[in-house]
Amino acid sequence: MYLHNRKDVQAILPDVLGRVLARIWIDAEFRDAFKNEPQKTLEFHGIFLPEEMTLEFQKPNSDRPRIVVYEKKPGIRIKFRVLHLQLIMIAGR
Repeated sequence: MYLHNRKDVQAILPDVLGRVLARIWIDAEFRDAFKNEPQKTLEFHGIFLPEEMTLEFQKPNSDRPRIVVYEKKPGIRIKFRVLHLQLIMIAGR
């Protein structure tokens, strides 16, 4: 699946990354692959981001890992956060 622009990323990627976070929690091999090369791991599974977007896996060794998608605009040094997802476990009774 090719995501062509910011709108595609914001509409489709949260669901995909939610499943990625769930799999990271239970699949050590997938977690290690995603930790080392998050964008290539998504591409291996058929998800392609627009050229100007990058993916970072932050806090991979914590109980609250986070995935952040950034957009880099031509001619501007800073990158803009498009979205982020974080795994948070909440206990209930």
